[in-house]
Amino acid sequence: MIETHAHIYDESFDEDRALIVSRAKELGIQEIWMPNCSSETLKALYASEEQFPDACRPMMGLHPAYVNETYVEELKTAAAELEKREFIMIGEIGLDFYWDLTFVKEQEEAFMTQLEWAKKYNLPICIHSRNSKDNSWNAILRCCELIEEFNWPQLRGIFHCFSGNLEEAQRVIGLNFLLGIGGVATFKNGGIDKWLGEIDLKHLVLETDAPYLAPVPFRGKRNEPSYLQLVVKKLSEIYACSEDIIKAQTTENAKKLINEL
Repeated sequence: MIETHAHIYDESFDEDRALIVSRAKELGIQEIWMPNCSSETLKALYASEEQFPDACRPMMGLHPAYVNETYVEELKTAAAELEKREFIMIGEIGLDFYWDLTFVKEQEEAFMTQLEWAKKYNLPICIHSRNSKDNSWNAILRCCELIEEFNWPQLRGIFHCFSGNLEEAQRVIGLNFLLGIGGVATFKNGGIDKWLGEIDLKHLVLETDAPYLAPVPFRGKRNEPSYLQLVVKKLSEIYACSEDIIKAQTTENAKKLINEL
């Protein structure tokens, strides 16, 4: 398995990070992809990569929830990091309308700038797209519109923690993106389990978003990569196939995305 989205560098893992990574490896998780958030997370991001070089692989980007009046400087910092070394993806980037709508314009500008980076380095992107609390601001559809406006046919990536509907999923897939499936698939009122089986497995990758969004029966508690097994179990029920098929196909999808297959 490949864990395509986990903040394993988060301070909530400071006391037992080695144990968490070991537990993931024992379950067959080969890689843990780590999205960056801002300049504040760089030190911890690199420290986790250094501690677990055979497992933890970093991305580089500016998370939309960290876009504020300092976003131009934040983008400069991330751009400088991209000049220094290689990363597997640009991420996580996107739009977050959930907490605050103050910097929507700036979020969109930051997103478009980072799409330029994806083109420059020919890298996939990891998209964070969170709607407003009343769903009147749809981040998934707005990200799709901006991707269409950018109009680079080779643009590809993952809509991380996908929680939209079937129509939105089909639009995302039509733009050459994969759906990142995690704990939400196990939630009683998550909704995606109702239609996910209509989507071919070749369009899915696995993720936890640890330490957030732990799957049932750990919902509300700290999430960790080993809980990916619970997501696999749920997907095997949805698709009426073996867990091995889920693991093999999603791993193949992830490797193809970063041109390692």
